[in-house]
Amino acid sequence: MKYTEKEVLQFVEENDVKFVKLMFCDIFGSLKTISVIAGELPKIFREGLIFDASKLGGFLNVTASDLRLFPDPDTLALLPWRPQHGRVVRFFCHLKYPDGTAFEGDGRFFLKTAIAYAKGKGYNFQIGTSCEFYCFEKDDTDMPTKRPHDYAGYCDAAPVDRGENLRRDICLTLEQMDIFPESSRHETGPGQNEIDFQYSNALKAADNLVTFKNVVKSVADRNGLYATFMPKPIVDNCGSGLHIMLMCMKGTENVFRPQLGGLSKEAERMIAGILKNVGDMTLFLNTTTNSYKRFGSLLAPKYISWSHENYAQLLRAPLADTDENGIILRSADNTCNPYFAMGLLIYACIDGVINKEELPKPFNFNIGSADESELAKLETLPQSLKEAVERAEKSEFLADRLPEHMLERFIAIEKELIIEYERAADKEQFETARYFYHL
Repeated sequence: MKYTEKEVLQFVEENDVKFVKLMFCDIFGSLKTISVIAGELPKIFREGLIFDASKLGGFLNVTASDLRLFPDPDTLALLPWRPQHGRVVRFFCHLKYPDGTAFEGDGRFFLKTAIAYAKGKGYNFQIGTSCEFYCFEKDDTDMPTKRPHDYAGYCDAAPVDRGENLRRDICLTLEQMDIFPESSRHETGPGQNEIDFQYSNALKAADNLVTFKNVVKSVADRNGLYATFMPKPIVDNCGSGLHIMLMCMKGTENVFRPQLGGLSKEAERMIAGILKNVGDMTLFLNTTTNSYKRFGSLLAPKYISWSHENYAQLLRAPLADTDENGIILRSADNTCNPYFAMGLLIYACIDGVINKEELPKPFNFNIGSADESELAKLETLPQSLKEAVERAEKSEFLADRLPEHMLERFIAIEKELIIEYERAADKEQFETARYFYHL
C-alpha cells in the first residue's frame, strides 16, 4: 500500500501507536533495528535518525561512520505480536550519509537502482520466493536444542506434522502485515517447513523476505520453539534453501510465457545471462561456510545446468501456458542479503539480453544417476565459501555492478570468516556456534 508521510502520521495517531521500529539490513542482510517514540517520527522524516555504523560488523566501517535512517512510508506495518495498546509499527529505511547521498552498502538502494535500470530497458521483474526453515525444541532453560520439533516428512499431515499450527500462525501474522503466503507445507527434513509467496515487485519481495524471517523467529519463540535459517543444521538431512522465482513483464506481455511450445529468444537470453554469471554471484546467494554443505546433496543443485521439467537442476524454466509462468533459481539460501541477490539476478538477466548470450541445451538427465561423461560437460557451482570468494574477486560482472568499496568489504569479511573456519578443530561445532544460534 502506498502511504504519504501525512497519511503515516495520521495512521500513527489514530491507531494508538506509541513506538516505531526503524529497520534496516547490514550488507549481509542481517536485520537491525532502532526503536523511537512515535512522537519523534515527524522530525525523523525531515532529518533522518543518526546512528554509528562503525559499531556494526556487517557495515563498511568507513572513517566517517555516521549514517542517517530515513523511513520509507510505503513500508509501514503494525507488528501483530506486540501489545495492542501502545502499539508498535515498523518501517524499512533508506540509508544515507549526513550530506544526503545514498550509502553504497544500502541493499534497498542497490535493488531500486537495478529495478530502474531494467525499466529503462523496458522490463519489469516480478519475484516470488519459496523459503525453507527448521524448527527445534528448546530445553528447560529456554535455550535452543538440536532436537527437531517433529519427525514428519514431505507434505505429511498432522499429527505427525507438528508444525501445522506454527505455519498457520506465521501465515496469519504475515497476512495482518499485508504479506500474503501462497502455500505452506512440511518439508522433507525432520522439523523442516516451507512457505511460498506470491509474485510481487522486486523491492517488495525483498522487504517481504526480511519481514518473513523476523516473523518466523518471533512466532516460533512465542510458541516455545526455535526456528533457524541455517542452510544445513542437521548434517545428514536436507538443507534449507531459498528458491527465487522470476517473472518478467515487457509492457503487458510476460517474457517467460511459452510461445509455440517453447521460450522466446529474449527469455532464453535472460536464462543464459543467469547461467553465465551465477558462479560469480554465488558468494552473494550463499554467504556462509555451511551453505556449501547443502550443494549436491539430496536434490540440492551442484551443477550450472537448467531444464524445463527436472526439479534437481539449478534453474528450471517450466513451459506452463499461463500469465504467471516464470523461471526458478534453486541455489540461493536465506543467508543472502535479498536486496543484493535479487538485484544481481535482474542485472544478469538484462546482461544476457544485451550481450545476446546463447542458452545451452537443457540438461534433462537425472543428476543422481547421470553418466559421469555427461556430468563432466557441466560447470559446477563453487563448492566452498573459499572458492566462491575467489570467483567473486575475479568477476568483471560483480565489479561492474556492485559499489567498489562495498564489494571489497564484503569479500574482506568473508576471508576473515574462512580463516576462522579453517583454524577450527571441530568444523561442525564452529558452524553450530556461528550459525545455528544466529541465523
